[in-house]
Amino acid sequence: MLTLFDELKALLQQDARLVVNPHAGAGGELLKNQITELALKLDRDLLKLLLSHDRLKAHFFAEVPPEPGRRVDGVLVFDKEKFMRFVNNKAFLPDSYTSFKNKIGLTAGERYLSENKDVVLAWAYKDCVLEGGQTKEDAKREEIFWNEILAPDEINRLLAPKVFTNWRRYGVSRTGSPTYEDGDNLIIKGNNLLALHSLKKRFAGKVKLIYIDPPYNPESKSNTFCYNNTFNHSTWLTFIKNRLDVARRLLTKDGVLVIAIDDNEQANLGVLLHEIFPEHEIHCITIVHNPRGVQGTNFSYTHEYAFFVLPKGKKSIGNRRISNDDIYWSNLRNWGGESLREDARNCFYPIIVQENKVVGFGDVLDPEEHPSQQTIKNGDQFYVYPIDKEGIERKWRYARQSVDEIKDFLRSKKTKKGYEIEIGKDFGTYKTVWIDPRYDANEYGTKIVKSLVPNCEFDFPKSLYNVYDCIYAVVADDKNAIVLDFFAGSGTTAHAVLELNKEVGGNRQFILCEQMDYVESVTVERVKKVIENNGQGAFVYCELMQWNERFVPQILNANDKTTLRAIWTEMQAKAHLSYRLDLRQFNENAKDFADLAIEDQKRFLMEVLDKNALYVNLSEMDDETYGVSEEDKHLNKQFYGL
Repeated sequence: MLTLFDELKALLQQDARLVVNPHAGAGGELLKNQITELALKLDRDLLKLLLSHDRLKAHFFAEVPPEPGRRVDGVLVFDKEKFMRFVNNKAFLPDSYTSFKNKIGLTAGERYLSENKDVVLAWAYKDCVLEGGQTKEDAKREEIFWNEILAPDEINRLLAPKVFTNWRRYGVSRTGSPTYEDGDNLIIKGNNLLALHSLKKRFAGKVKLIYIDPPYNPESKSNTFCYNNTFNHSTWLTFIKNRLDVARRLLTKDGVLVIAIDDNEQANLGVLLHEIFPEHEIHCITIVHNPRGVQGTNFSYTHEYAFFVLPKGKKSIGNRRISNDDIYWSNLRNWGGESLREDARNCFYPIIVQENKVVGFGDVLDPEEHPSQQTIKNGDQFYVYPIDKEGIERKWRYARQSVDEIKDFLRSKKTKKGYEIEIGKDFGTYKTVWIDPRYDANEYGTKIVKSLVPNCEFDFPKSLYNVYDCIYAVVADDKNAIVLDFFAGSGTTAHAVLELNKEVGGNRQFILCEQMDYVESVTVERVKKVIENNGQGAFVYCELMQWNERFVPQILNANDKTTLRAIWTEMQAKAHLSYRLDLRQFNENAKDFADLAIEDQKRFLMEVLDKNALYVNLSEMDDETYGVSEEDKHLNKQFYGL
């Protein structure tokens, strides 16, 4: 039996005005715009044609019964809007798939501009939030990051707090089902934008440092941010901006943001950061991470960058540690002009050395006292005076009342005549170019990860010490700082925080977010191994509870139409579908869907998934539809402080 659409199509093909080639006979391609225009004008011939078909007449015309006592027959009223919706229902099953996607932005209620006389501008929120089905770091798809346009009510639902599930605790003391407590380290699997909005309730204004290493977006095969349009850079910036807008709300008043990046987006990111953080200092640091270089056409690239975003007017960056081999030592005794004893009376006193170490300081000598020599033995101690090789009495560079403060920066150097006293600092101000063999991403990134997770296939992990030094610069002196990384990758940030706690003490807390499936096989396993090796630490693992999201990998990985048909059947029963889909009309025209190529079928199924229902909202936790367990309810209440 012919469907109503088939019958309408055959009927309209009888009107030469509505066919592309009127001389082609039956089966000519219809002009949808012409049909819509004539319907809007209530074209007499079009209405007569529709009235000539009993089934279509019953479908598109409503009879108004006569008033009691009057002999006039019932009047037929043409349902113009119903007719146009029916004609345009092919927007979901188009000959060209893009016809639906192009109808975005201008709406009146839930209908598009072409279907209405009244127009309302629905603010377009370009989302780019959803990472589509990528399970390996080097997986390549035509489109990984989807670009969704959402209405305001959809945005509110999308960004509402989510339910967490699959809670587990790992650590040296206990492993298994956890409770969640203040100070717990946390690894979250799920879309990082949605995770950030879920973290707001508990961690807004509490994070001291955000360190992220987002996709770099290079014009090469190594790009993990694939997007199939010509606005690749603007799409990447939108993707980053949506996350930074919420991430900044998690920072403390003196909190710092650090973003690793390379030259592909460095300039663009710098402009964006100045717009998002107008009241902050923004410093771009160069880090030599690949001394061998990556060969380009004209240059070999050996470096990348790290943006440090700091509150203005605050000392946010601590002192840089200097290795013993790199400390510059100089004589504590003054030389040159104004270096004589009489130039500063309080700077002439003995420095006491015992067992080749500076152990104390004597009193300032009376002007009439003159030591017999530069170093005078006194029992098992040596008194060293600021007297040069020619026997000229000079002065120390620090007065007696202040020298105790720099005692730890002094060392004694044995000479033929006694000792010289030298000063050297094992710390200094950070420079804008960082060079250290430990920043080599291959030696201290890839090899470290593979030593902890031997079967790991993760590509391009950061050097542990590159990340460690970025974190050390900000939170070395804050032993209870919270460090957030929402592009967790292989877990280098967590590794660095654990090492920092071990080396300098403290209970710094890390929070990681990662969507890729390797979060369990690589990230979690790496952090577990570090904790085991260090003999201290623990973390809680959980996941955003999926709903529509569970259909995404099924759709993308389907290899045949039979599998897609089964997925579609389950989606109709269990998924939240887009309000734009008229399921009844779709089912009436199921054959058109079946005739689409498999890639178009996949795009359709992805399109009709309601993207703001990918995960279960916290507000719906008690809805039996979602099957949230009692244990998960309890843990979510703990986490959100309900």
